[in-house]
Amino acid sequence: MITRRTLFIWITAAAVLIAGGVVAGFAVNKTPATAYKDQDGTRFTFKTEGDRFMRYEKDGSWKEMFVKGVNLGATVPGYFPGELPATEEDYLRWFKQIDEMGANVIRIYTVHQPVFYSALVKYNKDKGSDPLYFIQGIWSPEEQLIERQDAYADDIGKQFKAEIKKAVAAVYGDVAVSPKQGASSGEYTANAGKYLMAWHVGTEWDPGMVKNTNEKHGDVPVYKGGYFAGTKDATPFESWLAELLDYTAEQEKQYGWEHPVTFTNWVTTDVLSHPGEPLFEEDMVSVDARHVQPTGWKGGYFAAYHAYPYYPDFFRTDATLQTIKDKQGNFNTYKAYLRKLKAQFKDMPVMITEYGVPSSLGISHFGAGDRDQGGHNEREQGEIDASLTRDIYDEGYAGAILFMWQDEWFKKTWNTMPFEIPADRRAYWINVLTNEKMFGVLGMLPGKEKQIVIDGSLSDWDGLPQGEVKHWQGKVQGIQDMRITHDEGYLYLGIRLDKDFDPATTKLYIGSDTIAGGNEPSAAQLPGKKLEGGAPETLIEIGKDAESQVEIAADYDFHERLYGKEGYWMLPEAKPGQDKPFHPWKLAISLQMNPPDTRFAHPFIDQTIGMLKRGTTDRSKAEFDSLTSWQYRGNEIEMRIPWMLLGFADPSSLQVIDYSPLKDRRAFSTVKTEGIRLIPWLVQQGGSQVSWPGGTAKTLNVQDIAPYTWEPWDTVHYSEQLKQSYDAMKKVYAELAGDK
Repeated sequence: MITRRTLFIWITAAAVLIAGGVVAGFAVNKTPATAYKDQDGTRFTFKTEGDRFMRYEKDGSWKEMFVKGVNLGATVPGYFPGELPATEEDYLRWFKQIDEMGANVIRIYTVHQPVFYSALVKYNKDKGSDPLYFIQGIWSPEEQLIERQDAYADDIGKQFKAEIKKAVAAVYGDVAVSPKQGASSGEYTANAGKYLMAWHVGTEWDPGMVKNTNEKHGDVPVYKGGYFAGTKDATPFESWLAELLDYTAEQEKQYGWEHPVTFTNWVTTDVLSHPGEPLFEEDMVSVDARHVQPTGWKGGYFAAYHAYPYYPDFFRTDATLQTIKDKQGNFNTYKAYLRKLKAQFKDMPVMITEYGVPSSLGISHFGAGDRDQGGHNEREQGEIDASLTRDIYDEGYAGAILFMWQDEWFKKTWNTMPFEIPADRRAYWINVLTNEKMFGVLGMLPGKEKQIVIDGSLSDWDGLPQGEVKHWQGKVQGIQDMRITHDEGYLYLGIRLDKDFDPATTKLYIGSDTIAGGNEPSAAQLPGKKLEGGAPETLIEIGKDAESQVEIAADYDFHERLYGKEGYWMLPEAKPGQDKPFHPWKLAISLQMNPPDTRFAHPFIDQTIGMLKRGTTDRSKAEFDSLTSWQYRGNEIEMRIPWMLLGFADPSSLQVIDYSPLKDRRAFSTVKTEGIRLIPWLVQQGGSQVSWPGGTAKTLNVQDIAPYTWEPWDTVHYSEQLKQSYDAMKKVYAELAGDK
């Protein structure tokens, strides 16, 4: 229930009015943020002027600023967004780290729990005229919009306005919200309005929905409100947005404040034409911020875009963007795009309110100049994020808000989504092949990542709690011991040999058998020997750097099954007799597309993702690489293998992809495994000498090997870690002082 405060209460709660219209905040704060007070008593901290974003200074002047921000999610590992588990301790820690990084604003996508607002007020209590601000996002009824393909359908507008009303009241500490599954609730009593920078209304708009809305409601009159209105060129969808912005302004005006307002937009519905984009829907319709104008809103209005350097595909395929080169001689199509977009908004500020790349093993899109969606370690992530930030600044934008503050385990992406089953358990493990999970500059590391440093020494394994490490029970000549443990991200193996490991002369293979099926290794991989009673689904190969990898059995190969003749049939068939028993582990990057479904033909593109990088995860070392998978030192080898590379759809419930044919909609099935039977053996490089669990025998019954197993988990263990990308952003933020 909203308990609206009167304007009289607001005025009496304020500090003394200073000459020039400066109000030093509110009585509850000793050193409050500076605000301008209009003749009618309305307060302002920010406004827009032309294409500039302005902040009111304590000297009584308005000064242009460059907004440097980061998007903040609402969750932590083990939870989904609607559960909103972050505590005051979490928020206060994050605020301090974000502040120290040099950001001046946090953007949130939706209304958080009351603790967010009270924690922000608490954090800013002694910050004086330099607080950490926030941009309040207001989530749209996204699922209904996509389902109905019509913004004017049913009660979508009513739902959206209810969310706007809730958001405004929550910011000003003036609402009690009853519990509702998947939504924030509670008593909102902390007034965080003085730390608000702007309102950010809506989500990325589905182009089909926008187009259908415009076609279906061509007779809808242009919206004219007291604070925002559509122009004569406004489409029905843009008029719908104008009404929502007007409603947002109307709600805030009741609290005696005005802040700049924007609506969410993205490249897919931008105002430009992209002749080099293969997909029609990525260049189908525009949503134009210029077609909505403030009519009586002095707080101002700006355009906001989510813009990444790899999506849509035209960043890689559109020759019209190949006009600016970087220092390496590559085309900087992102900068060229920014320049074209900004040229359309000469009299309006534009912010890029989402951009960035993830630090993940997995990749889902290629971008120009290696600015890919994934495949970067933390250092590379930071270098790219910093360069994107500078591109945005250099092209005259009003602000850049990085995606993302923290890693988000619950996230999904198109090219691993078919293999993460069941979907409602994604938050219980971290799949490093899913790049969407790892955009954060604050890493959310699985439970043992700080306990086991991959550096070729097994000494730190001795410090693990009793019972956390198992010892492989078989015997292999040349192998003294193989230790096994796991966490939410990896299976860890620590091997001690009889003599120093030399990848120039020796290869280590470890077969991983999880269910009935699998393939017999080739004669080159396991010369003169044969497995019985089972066979590996996946095969770990450790040798020279260029050959160390995880391969997947040909009959089990997810990639082949989904994109070969059993699935989408985009991969060529292997010629008889030429197929190998194990395939490189690959992910699709781009699907095959042909007219008339697309503007022009586009080939199927994939990437081998199973290569294992040798390095160190020791953050104290200059050669630290967050994508490190293995290392050796003397006679010790240690490695961490991502769960999905071993065939796991959900390790928290021991679910693996099975061999059954694809179901409707090309869906995979899973089965619960009793564990992993690990089969290690050593092979002489280029030779036939083998040391394996079967000793001198020619055959080995895999069932004689005890499986490594574990109890299912519903509670996760993780640790936070500021990534190398955090330091890169701190450096670039310091270089971009904030003032234009």
